[in-house]
Amino acid sequence: MHRQIAGKLTGPITKWVVVGFWLVLLIVIGPFAGKLTGVLNNDSSSWLPDDTESTLAMQKLASFQDPNAMPTVVVYEAKSGVLTKDQLAQIAAQSKKIQALDGVVGEVIGPITSKDGQVAQTLVVFDLGSDAFNKMPDRAEELEQIAQVVGVKSYIAGQGGQAADSAEAFAGLDGTLLMWTAIAVIVILLLTYRSPALWMLPIISSFVALGIAQGVVYFLAKDGGMTVNGQSQGMLTVLVFGAGTDYALLLVARYREELRRHEDRHEAMAFALHRAAPAIFASGSTVILGMLCLLLASVNATSGLGPVAAIGIAIALAVMLTLLPALLVITGRWIFWPARPKFASQEPTTSGLWARLGKAITKSPRAVWAVTALILLACSLGLLKLNATGLSTEDTYTKKFDSVVGQQILTDHHLADRSNQLMIVTNADHADQITKAVKGVGGVGPASPPVVKDGVALVSVPMVSETTAAASFDTVRAVREAVHAVDGAEALVGGASATFYDYQKAATRDNKVVIPAVLLVVMLVLMVLLRALFSPVLLILTVVLSFAASLGLSALIFHYIFGFKGTDASLPLYIFVFLVALGIDYNIFLMTRVREETPAHGTRKASLVALAATGGVITSAGAVLAATFLVLATMPLVSFVEIGIAVALGVILDTMVVRSVLVTALNLDLGPKIWWPSKLDRQPDHQAAVEEISG
Repeated sequence: MHRQIAGKLTGPITKWVVVGFWLVLLIVIGPFAGKLTGVLNNDSSSWLPDDTESTLAMQKLASFQDPNAMPTVVVYEAKSGVLTKDQLAQIAAQSKKIQALDGVVGEVIGPITSKDGQVAQTLVVFDLGSDAFNKMPDRAEELEQIAQVVGVKSYIAGQGGQAADSAEAFAGLDGTLLMWTAIAVIVILLLTYRSPALWMLPIISSFVALGIAQGVVYFLAKDGGMTVNGQSQGMLTVLVFGAGTDYALLLVARYREELRRHEDRHEAMAFALHRAAPAIFASGSTVILGMLCLLLASVNATSGLGPVAAIGIAIALAVMLTLLPALLVITGRWIFWPARPKFASQEPTTSGLWARLGKAITKSPRAVWAVTALILLACSLGLLKLNATGLSTEDTYTKKFDSVVGQQILTDHHLADRSNQLMIVTNADHADQITKAVKGVGGVGPASPPVVKDGVALVSVPMVSETTAAASFDTVRAVREAVHAVDGAEALVGGASATFYDYQKAATRDNKVVIPAVLLVVMLVLMVLLRALFSPVLLILTVVLSFAASLGLSALIFHYIFGFKGTDASLPLYIFVFLVALGIDYNIFLMTRVREETPAHGTRKASLVALAATGGVITSAGAVLAATFLVLATMPLVSFVEIGIAVALGVILDTMVVRSVLVTALNLDLGPKIWWPSKLDRQPDHQAAVEEISG
């Protein structure tokens, strides 16, 4: 029955209908993919849930200032010695030109000179509306053109400078990722298929899936209230190409097997879909459900990634199970040239590398899995070096941006960056008490006089440290403790540092909530798929061990090789979701084949058959996925580099060690017990197969 349905999708006529359907869908939705960048929300304050203190403070701040206001600092540093009177006069004259720029609100303040006379700063506030993130680079460029003084270096810092540099870091991100991802996938497909033409079909299918997925996400971001940022956009590209190509590799491998058994290519594809589609569908469904668990996150950027990734995987899954088979059947056997699979020819996987590895493991499977597990546990000790407390602005990028350099100069010369302020809102009759309470807190400058509107007072307090530095977070905690102790004040502490601090707390909470949810969902899917309890638990443990080992090794790489100061607070969650949801794919591919072969061969022999049949394709799929994630390491953002390296390393461990060695050794050691409590648990291995293995 299932084979008949599969055959109808790729019949002599329906194959053209399938291609036409996807072509029309791409023509209708695809054009909106290019507009996705225009609806991204990279404003960090929008990532937080509505009940955090900084968000509540921002709501009360609406009557005092425009939420789109962006304080910006022009930092001037003498190239040698101190700033001369003439240089300071030129800097002062520039304030009038800055005042005339589009979007400037309030009075431009400055220049304010450091005590040593080497540095000066001019403060300006821009209000560029809700699209400030995309507009700020133009304002920063105009500021740079104005701030030209002979013998003086200038930098654009503060929130405006950080926004401009962040926009530069994300500029062209999707196009760059797409280009390098496509190149990486093409190279691996060429090496895998050794065909000058076959690689084009998975690539074409991936481009179709990505174009439609980006178009759908665009509408959800524009009209559906979904938070989509540059990180989600980049992940969408990587996931669609990486996971989509994985599914393509598995299908093509099974189709090539069936072409050796069936003379008619339509019949071969019907059998290939019938046998491979359940595993591919189960794999895709596991990833989709795992990604949707991110909806439980309180950080909007994380919860927004869930549906974005799920949509991408769902569309990639649908394309690879319909469009790709249709294209393969249309092109015929010649697409495999020069190694065309001839009818009735021998299947080469029966005597290949993975078949030999399986036989080697049979000599002492218990020792193999025990030693492998101990090595992975040793690798996981690297977690002791993982510092997932967040990254300061200075440590966010892999290169020195002006905003980072400018901020460091202000700090070195003891100039408080007044663009980084804590905004305290309180009941008006308690404003003086709040000012006194803050005065005793270290890490802040003198509080400004309270501004009162409609019974609410605003007290602004400049911070000495940089916005996202650990010292700033300590200051936020101290200020909140001080003002919350004032009875009846109902004080709320907001501002940029408070926002980042609340983000860190929310990310820590999400790790504790989402990770168990992903484990539970993946466990349930495996139980349904394998119709057993023991093997799903075993597989989950192997993937968790793989996650711990890969993150441990990654932490050592980050610390000792790259010298990164830490990781984003959400990194462990992202790595876990990607590795568990995607890493379980390879175990699904392997174990569904083991289960398929068990009734005929017994569990132990079936494990060898499955490893020999799937080893090559799963390794190729892992290489593709690792390469696509590794492309993230080309971005100038530390968080992207860390995610790319950690996931790539985890995928390689999964395919080369966990799936091929650890899982196979466990299967060979435990035998039918892995299927408990199904009927297969009570079915003894065929005696001939057992003797063949032991011999």
